[in-house]
Amino acid sequence: MSNQNQSKNTMPKRGPGMGPRGGMHGGAPVEKAKNFKKSFGRLIKYLSAKKTALIMVLLLAAISSVFGIFGPKILGKATDVIVSGFQVDIEAVKSKLSEPETMQALAEHPEVVEALKMAQSNPGEAQSLFMDKDMRESLKEVFGDLTSLMKVDIDFSELGRLALWIVLLYAISSVFAYIQQIIMAYTSQRIVYGMRNEVKIKLTKLPLKYFDGRTHGEVLSRVTNDIDTISNTLQQSVTQVITAVTTIIGILVMMLTISGWLTLISLVVLPLTVIISQKIIKRSQKFFIDQQKEIGNINGHVEEMYTGHQIVKAFGQEKKSLEQFNEINERLYNVGWKAQFMSGIMMPIMNMVNNLSYVLVCVVGGVLAVNGKITLGDVQAFIQYSRRFTQPIAQTAQIANVMQSAVAAAERVFEVLDEEEQIADPVNSLKLTDAKGAVTFEHVKFGYDKDKTIIKDMNLNVAPGDTIAIVGPTGAGKTTLINLLMRFYEIDNGKITVDGIDITQLSRNELRKEFGMVLQDTWLFNGTIRDNIAYGNPKATDEDIIKCAKMAHADHFIRTLPNGYETVLNEDATNISQGQRQLLTIARALLADPKILILDEATSSVDTRTEAYIQNAMIALMEGRTNFVIAHRLSTIRDASTILVMNEGEVIEQGNHEKLMAQNGFYADLYNSQFTGADLRDKAI
Repeated sequence: MSNQNQSKNTMPKRGPGMGPRGGMHGGAPVEKAKNFKKSFGRLIKYLSAKKTALIMVLLLAAISSVFGIFGPKILGKATDVIVSGFQVDIEAVKSKLSEPETMQALAEHPEVVEALKMAQSNPGEAQSLFMDKDMRESLKEVFGDLTSLMKVDIDFSELGRLALWIVLLYAISSVFAYIQQIIMAYTSQRIVYGMRNEVKIKLTKLPLKYFDGRTHGEVLSRVTNDIDTISNTLQQSVTQVITAVTTIIGILVMMLTISGWLTLISLVVLPLTVIISQKIIKRSQKFFIDQQKEIGNINGHVEEMYTGHQIVKAFGQEKKSLEQFNEINERLYNVGWKAQFMSGIMMPIMNMVNNLSYVLVCVVGGVLAVNGKITLGDVQAFIQYSRRFTQPIAQTAQIANVMQSAVAAAERVFEVLDEEEQIADPVNSLKLTDAKGAVTFEHVKFGYDKDKTIIKDMNLNVAPGDTIAIVGPTGAGKTTLINLLMRFYEIDNGKITVDGIDITQLSRNELRKEFGMVLQDTWLFNGTIRDNIAYGNPKATDEDIIKCAKMAHADHFIRTLPNGYETVLNEDATNISQGQRQLLTIARALLADPKILILDEATSSVDTRTEAYIQNAMIALMEGRTNFVIAHRLSTIRDASTILVMNEGEVIEQGNHEKLMAQNGFYADLYNSQFTGADLRDKAI
């Protein structure tokens, strides 16, 4: 007979809690961003909380960029020094002119005569003779080998000074960039650290129904994957945005100092760049949102399948599980490659557009240099600036694309933070001093859904030390009763008291410390056996732990293990048997020494000898306490003080075993069916 309650999902929840849980096909769907700007603005608020650090990052980024920006300008000056070192040797020209062959050739090229006269009157223009292609051809016909007319006089001391400046500037720029990265990494980690704490605190305040409606993987994805996405984006993208913006401004200023016309040409492509980036971002946003959704779904499926792999194998559902995984994985693949494709296509398209600007700058810059409007070094510097100018613009567009993923992840985290919390504990909560274990239900009404009542009118008085057995068919409300008693859910009407105190006047911790639980689905964590037993009482001594283990008939098997009480239980404690796990949970409950016990019999999957140990351990555990027993095998509850027979949320029969059997009603039919095999479908369902 099952102890599952009637709700939307009836798979038993793993862990110390009780109640329904999400199904096996993923968590709640993630909706498309309803207000992207709002989510982005909310994310920015986390950054604004670190204003001082961000201002430092901004200043360091600006300084680093400024020092780096001067590099091309100095390289241009170095180019001019080298170019100016190659000069026309006027004396060599005069010597050549004295030769008869040269004079004869000059007669055939009057344009050379005019050029030489101009150069003689303005020696600084002599070098320009070699810049014009047609003039060079004429000069070759007159003078022959032109290299004999040139002299090399490079100022290497000036080159060395400029090279030193370049090394120094780039070194300073790198140092400031390094410091900036350290500060930003620390700041982003602190922001994410705070966000994780917010989510963790929020999860402790959420009602059990929130977790019942979602798989573990869905919740885990929001706490890990989504926050990691935000962390990576903050640490990398924010710094890149600051650097990109300061670089764009600095380079624009340097470009204007070289040539306004060339700057105008470089800026012509900007509108095209903005249009392309906006279209790509708009298309990619929905893919990134869907990608985060499917990551959560696949995490939930994998976590659930591997946790229950024994059941999957037992029912031969490996193929179906794989098909479900492939289906989710296929959806993730489809949205994943689309998201990455849209993200990756940004840079190639932007580079193609930027190359158009590069070509125009080279052509126009060459013309201006030939005409003497700017120097060759300025052309070189401007080309470097134009290339560097488009890089941060493209980078900013790429970052904007990456931000889609971060905002989508942030929105999922914000959904958790915005979830309705459980009713807060009273400010001046009462205390349970010298608790006895009396429990009362007064006209309690409850439903998991507002339009469907599960517990209709529950009235119950339990005296200290009584053992209350709860029986009934699946969905009768047995586990629901326990959920309400421990305030995992809030009742709709009525009142529940413990020792005469309304449980809503107690803090949840104050209430639950009076309860001990031994469930059918044992929960032990990855740690030593000693730590698992002491979980309910961390201050317990070794003597207390061993004493309770002996009372639970667990001490013997513990000592047979290689490391005894220091044996480390693996995940799900599968390195010990089911019966041994149950004995450890009983020892844990004994050590906590609660006044009220909740027992979910779990002896059906163990051998007869272990079952006897568990039964004896439970008898020791129940002694002197108020006990609520969710009964599966009715033969184990014959000695209960009161047996509650529940059906469809109501207590339809109440009394001890003899009284209920004498009534020959619903309980009697249930009891006899376990021994005679009577068909009770018409009565129990």
